[in-house]
Amino acid sequence: MKFSYIAPRKKSALTPEVQLLFAFFSVTFFMLFMTYAFLLFKDYRFSEEKASVIAQRENLEVALEDMKKRIVFIQKEQVLAEKVFTGNVVLKDSIANLFDLVPQRITLSQAQILQNGLILYGITPNRDVYNFMLHAPLKSIFHRSYSSFYPEENGWLRFVSTNYIDEEKLNEN
Repeated sequence: MKFSYIAPRKKSALTPEVQLLFAFFSVTFFMLFMTYAFLLFKDYRFSEEKASVIAQRENLEVALEDMKKRIVFIQKEQVLAEKVFTGNVVLKDSIANLFDLVPQRITLSQAQILQNGLILYGITPNRDVYNFMLHAPLKSIFHRSYSSFYPEENGWLRFVSTNYIDEEKLNEN
């Protein structure tokens, strides 16, 4: 006996509506998974870049400290160079003044400049010329002045003049 006017058809759980719904959910889950993967990748890249920036910052701080040390060293070198240059200029002027101080009748054979003194070796026609023309100016410059004379064969005198500046007297002035 037949109660239906149509032939029975096979029924399935996957109807076109369910298939469409499954496709939409699949696309949605795929998009969510891809978004999650993208965010994980971006987070990983951000951590790597952060570590790289921190390492660069540390390197720059070390380089900055090294640069500061080099600047201090160069500044010390500059001060030392200026001190040496000033000392050389003063020494040059002192030597020029020394040779201007020596009269034409007296001949110097050697001059030794010490830290706090001066030793002169030379020839003079007689003691009076030496005493009035060279010893008097030297005595006015130095605190202690000693002279010794040795006769030459030609009648002139060879002399050694040692002159010192006392630090104590220099500091008092």
